[in-house]
Amino acid sequence: MSLVRFQNQLPSMFDRFFEGDLFDWSNRNFSLTNTTLPSVNIKENADEFKVEVAAPGFDKGDFKLELNHDLLTISSEKKVEHETKEGELFTKREFSYQSFSRSFTLPNTADGERIEANYENGILRISIPKKEAAKPRPARTIEIQ
Repeated sequence: MSLVRFQNQLPSMFDRFFEGDLFDWSNRNFSLTNTTLPSVNIKENADEFKVEVAAPGFDKGDFKLELNHDLLTISSEKKVEHETKEGELFTKREFSYQSFSRSFTLPNTADGERIEANYENGILRISIPKKEAAKPRPARTIEIQ
C-alpha cells in the first residue's frame, strides 16, 4: 500500500478570492498624503486629446490646472470644516481634507496654449488640442511635369 498525499483544492480557490482589487490594501491607489487618487481616462482622436478625471464632490474652484513646459499638473485641495453655533458644545468633531495631484507629460503634438477644461457631474474634462502640423492630412496626388 502506498501513501498518497491528498491535495485540497479549496485553499487555492479561497486564496484567489482575495486577489481582487477589493482586497488590495497596497499603496498603489493612494497619494503621498494617503488620500485616494481619482481615476483618469485619456482618449485621443485626430484633433485632440481628452482627459477625464473622476472627482465627485468637488467644485470647479477646487481644482488647479498648471502647465509647466510640457508637464500638465491637475491638483485639488479641499478642506471642509463644520461650524458650530455659539453656545454649542461638541464631544467629537471631524474635519474633512481631500487633496490630490496628478501630472502628465504632454506629447510634442499637443498645443498647450489652447487647453480648455470644464467640470460637470463629478467629472473634470480637459481638452488638449493637437497642433495643426500634427493633424492627419488626406493623401495628395502630385502631378508629374
